[in-house]
Amino acid sequence: MPPTGSLIPADAPFSAQQEAWLAGFIAGIAAAGRRSGAADDAPAATIDVLYGTQTGNAEVLADELVAGARARGLGGTATALDDVTPERLAAMSHVVVVTSTYGEGEMPDNAGLFWEALQADTAPRLEALRYAVLGLGDRGYDDFCQAAKLIDTRLEQLGATRLHDRLDCDVDFEEPAAQWTAGVLERLAAETGASAPATEASPAAPSRSRWNKRNPYRSRLAVNRLLSSPRSAKEIRHYEFDLGDSGITYEAGDALAVVPVNADALVATLLEHLGAAGDEESAELLRTGREIRTPSKELIADLVDRAPSSELASVVAHGDRSDLDSWLWGRDVLDLLRDAGPAAPGLAELLPLLRPLQPRQYSIASSPLAHPDRVHLTVASVRYGRYEGVASTYLADRVDSGVGVFVQPNASFGVPADDDAPMIMIGPGTGIAPFRGFLHERAARGAAGRNWLFFGDQHRETDFVYEDELTGLRERGVLTELDLAFSRDQAEKVYVQTRMRERSRELYSWLEEGAHLYVCGDASRMAKDVEAALLGVIAGQRGRGDDDAAEYLARLRRAKRYVRDVY
Repeated sequence: MPPTGSLIPADAPFSAQQEAWLAGFIAGIAAAGRRSGAADDAPAATIDVLYGTQTGNAEVLADELVAGARARGLGGTATALDDVTPERLAAMSHVVVVTSTYGEGEMPDNAGLFWEALQADTAPRLEALRYAVLGLGDRGYDDFCQAAKLIDTRLEQLGATRLHDRLDCDVDFEEPAAQWTAGVLERLAAETGASAPATEASPAAPSRSRWNKRNPYRSRLAVNRLLSSPRSAKEIRHYEFDLGDSGITYEAGDALAVVPVNADALVATLLEHLGAAGDEESAELLRTGREIRTPSKELIADLVDRAPSSELASVVAHGDRSDLDSWLWGRDVLDLLRDAGPAAPGLAELLPLLRPLQPRQYSIASSPLAHPDRVHLTVASVRYGRYEGVASTYLADRVDSGVGVFVQPNASFGVPADDDAPMIMIGPGTGIAPFRGFLHERAARGAAGRNWLFFGDQHRETDFVYEDELTGLRERGVLTELDLAFSRDQAEKVYVQTRMRERSRELYSWLEEGAHLYVCGDASRMAKDVEAALLGVIAGQRGRGDDDAAEYLARLRRAKRYVRDVY
């Protein structure tokens, strides 16, 4: 699903204010065109659904909300938050914001520019605006639904009036989100006197696959192949899932969600510790329904109360989140129960404190044009002493029949629609996954656009995954440039951002020629370091300072030419 481009080029000679005015002017013309139909067909009111998304869930909900609005005789449009300026927001009458939260309480990638403008002192007053906010998040994180909370509060500060109370959804968001959406639309329809169109069928909600979290497709794992060398410090594997007669379709850039199963040995050890060995019903629940590797916040709080003299309680008492994270690394639920000693809860008390076992999402490493009947993944198996990653080791070691899977669309992360547009991909380690799919896609389409990949890992000899394949793509002319950074092959560590700086002139030249730039991989360090290097490249080549570089990068974001898939 290719991104939608902006009508304003990234190198257009406009200031941020001028660009915002022009974007609003163009949007106004487009809106006028949409309203040019007969007065009899005009909706009672129009609802603008603005979404911020990292993985695509918020966008799907936004599209469904718009369809629900139209079915009730309301007008509706769905727009990414970053495509809305404060001036355009001030011209809206009814807004629903649907947003996830990224990282440690941050805005998702397509909402950062919106939030920056909204919290500025120059943001306009919004007394004429009625709004509601829906947050998507995970209660396992301290900053649960923080992006939604911030936007909700800021809109109120600017004078807007809540149409409906904010809802903060946990990982199982579908049912509460649907109920909340129905309540918002009913209230808006009642206030405006809207009613469902009688002359023609209401627009249907965008079609969704019948395979989802509640109904995953049972796929045959057709290929499980070690990519990294057996001598590597890492274990990176290539998987291929047979789609059979599922009817599943996907796009390069989407993610595949895998429904994991906990290891029998860990479940048995946990039940034995709890004095419930042989309890088959509880064993099945723990195998397939509860998170027993990563302790929940609720369990941690409960254990601190029960065992105030435990090591865990001592770490928590210091109040340093990073210290707690370090202490928890390599420890699972069983470790914490042992630490609490006789004060630990029994099985009946423990179960409500465990989080539901969630699907794990992985960037798809294939293109449907090259592999329509299979989905490929590139996954690093997590092994740390007795501690093992739930899904990664399930795939590597324990799949005996089918694997529950479903596709998670990611409309904002895809190959350029223009086959002539250059493409720059930065993906060290398993971050190469989507770019393998991108390259296969471009090869299958016969795209003429140049392609440049930055890839790296620890050692070339043991960690250069897909080396033969990338070499073949270079020889065929599909991969124009390949820059490699193997950090531990020399005394001074070299990373992908090092290679970016070394090729500053060429990198900036590609951006000036319309290149789309993609980043995939670790969000905590790599993605931030890459962005810092990118800003340095832009500032160095333009020679106009840091503010100008930040504005240039913001224009790339608005044009959907700088996008990330980070985790």
